[in-house]
Amino acid sequence: KFGMVPIVLDSEMPEEVLKAYVGIYLKEEVQAEGIVRNVGDFARFLETMSFSHASIINASNISREAQIARKTVDSYLMILEDLLLSFHLQVFRRKAKRDLINHPKFYFFDSGVFCSIRPKNFYDHESEIHGAALEGLVAQHLKAWLDAQLEKYQLNFWRTSSKVEVDFILSGPNCLLAIEVKNGKVLHPKDFTGLKIFKEDYPEAQTLLLYRGKQKYKEKGILCMPIDEFLLKIDPKDNFWESL
Repeated sequence: KFGMVPIVLDSEMPEEVLKAYVGIYLKEEVQAEGIVRNVGDFARFLETMSFSHASIINASNISREAQIARKTVDSYLMILEDLLLSFHLQVFRRKAKRDLINHPKFYFFDSGVFCSIRPKNFYDHESEIHGAALEGLVAQHLKAWLDAQLEKYQLNFWRTSSKVEVDFILSGPNCLLAIEVKNGKVLHPKDFTGLKIFKEDYPEAQTLLLYRGKQKYKEKGILCMPIDEFLLKIDPKDNFWESL
């Protein structure tokens, strides 16, 4: 809920500090530096992008919802990445055996920032917001590990044109790890679908299903693991997948 920004985590009032952090960043970094001409458009764009956190980027839809030009969406997306406020993942395509989508997947740099920007209304399901935040939390841990490595690793996601998806694919020297994140305390058969199909195409892959339960176990060759236990294993100095 509050993410991992140090000034927020160290505060006795994290929710208030998080809101102030987002507001101050917008004012001082975006408005004061003159990075965008219309701060109102950019703020509306940010709010619209909060609905795309942990989702496929559809620039045309974003343009329509935020009421800004399509080319402005592309410009603002670049600004977000330049300011280190977001990152995106490309589709994993190595030796592809199926038709895959072409669009990247978007994440705010911090799950707490996402939760702060994301408007909440009567029609929202808390599980949807929490699910996106949880996936984003895993994403930012994996990206932090990736950024600390000297050897070349890549972080992608996998999604077929028929909408079969795996949240994360970590690949590199002696590593092909497929990770799916589920915001539930109990796993159901459909939760395994993406990993099972990915494993059919890449039998050498290590498959991992993260969830909010307490037990670690294997089912049909897929390791099921509590998310908090997994996050604690991610150490920049180690190949964490070797000790799962």
